[in-house]
Amino acid sequence: MYEVEVKVPADLEAIRAQLDELEATPTGAVVQEDTYYDAPHRSFPETDEALRIRAERPEDDPDETRLTYKGPLVDDASKSREEVETSVGDGEKVDTVLTKLGFEPAATVRKDRDRFALEGYTITLDSVDGVGEYVEVETEVNDEADLEDALEGAFDVLERLGLDPDDQLRTSYLELLLESES
Repeated sequence: MYEVEVKVPADLEAIRAQLDELEATPTGAVVQEDTYYDAPHRSFPETDEALRIRAERPEDDPDETRLTYKGPLVDDASKSREEVETSVGDGEKVDTVLTKLGFEPAATVRKDRDRFALEGYTITLDSVDGVGEYVEVETEVNDEADLEDALEGAFDVLERLGLDPDDQLRTSYLELLLESES
């Protein structure tokens, strides 16, 4: 599976108004805490990979925890990459397993997210602690041959929201957080 994602800085209140005009469907708000890990056998920043445990607290639902591997970016135009993710029962135990195998927690990124659906795309309004406000437009495709069409669709959604695809950041929230702390 490939995640096709574009992210731009934005004024979230202005985007909410645009989403109302486009009749996007609200799909819920969550708080996410993502703990990223460094590997003992290679440098994830050098290989452009990521390993994280995500604790998610949705409105009115039980907490959910997932373990995610993100592969290197697959193009120069977006944040599209292979992603493998699975639910886990106990994030603290997974953390213990990883640290006993030599993985070290690198940083934790906390975000408040409001999600909307529009024509096969998820639009996420992110307020990221220590980093700022962003809009992500994403979808998933199973075949690498479908990446280009999905990316064009994501750019179209950005433009309909009054955002410029040229303002896109390919930098992860983790990288932005680490830059802001240095």
